[in-house]
Amino acid sequence: MRGRIATILVLNFLLVLVPTNVSGLDDEPSWRSNGIDPGSWTDGPVEEASPMNRSYQGNAVLVLDVTYHTGLLSSETSGTITIELFEAWAPITTSNIIQHIESGLYDGVFFHRVVDDFVIQSGDPECKTIGTYPITSPQCSSGGTGETIPLEHNENLSHVDGAIGMARGAEEDSADSQWYITDNAQHGLDPENREDGGYAVFGIVRDGMTHVREIASTPTVTNPGSNQGIQNPGPDLLGRPIQEVYIDDMRMLGVADPDGTIRFGVSAESSEPFLSGKSLGIGGLIALGIILLFIARIDPPTTLHDDTVVSYDAVLINDDEVLDRE
Repeated sequence: MRGRIATILVLNFLLVLVPTNVSGLDDEPSWRSNGIDPGSWTDGPVEEASPMNRSYQGNAVLVLDVTYHTGLLSSETSGTITIELFEAWAPITTSNIIQHIESGLYDGVFFHRVVDDFVIQSGDPECKTIGTYPITSPQCSSGGTGETIPLEHNENLSHVDGAIGMARGAEEDSADSQWYITDNAQHGLDPENREDGGYAVFGIVRDGMTHVREIASTPTVTNPGSNQGIQNPGPDLLGRPIQEVYIDDMRMLGVADPDGTIRFGVSAESSEPFLSGKSLGIGGLIALGIILLFIARIDPPTTLHDDTVVSYDAVLINDDEVLDRE
């Protein structure tokens, strides 16, 4: 009896240790565990009254490593632009760009449209230098992945200074992979100020706004007025930089962590037990189970001696009667 009780207790103990959502943990990208302190961001856009001013716990953060020329005779300048994505307010659009970033779609792509005091536009995988800039694909500025997403608006998002939004064609639901960053506020692109549905904002520059402004002012072939909108400029090279402005690397960095939850760890109440399925692993659980079951093996009744003779009553049941053994 004692062994049976111990066995039950051991089995219950093992069930407590078994991890309940191992696959879910494995599916989470590693960058989601990297908490970014908003206090480290010092080169942001000009703020106006907007919910976008605040950094929100858990929002995805990406970085662009860019190289550009500030003038025709200037040497190359390199810098990093940090952007926070508003995943709760633009889930479709942010998921789309995160997938493109993680696939490496934007690495090596150049900015094909730059308009001072308006926007800098990139994200076309066709816009890569072939040999020597500006030689590139004839489809540059009109390319993408071929998979479009619906136009996504949220009342909290607007074209403030440093906003990042999706470029598109004439159709509202034609956004693909191209995006732009605003140089100064451009509320003429907001849906309430347009008759064509406007453009979808999904994030904002948090650091490196100086690089955005320098890229916006780099010399270009032409400099169209800001009333042109953010439609693909086509083969006429509207706003094409004379010297290449390109993305060395575009990657997911981590998540905004203004609360310090990720950087400083979870509270003691929610911390993981010393012994758990996650800490032991499957192999450890099996080994521990064998040891505990051996310890708790079923023992004979303690009231019996080696010379004890045990007899049992048996009951034989048939269809006609019940016979008790006497």
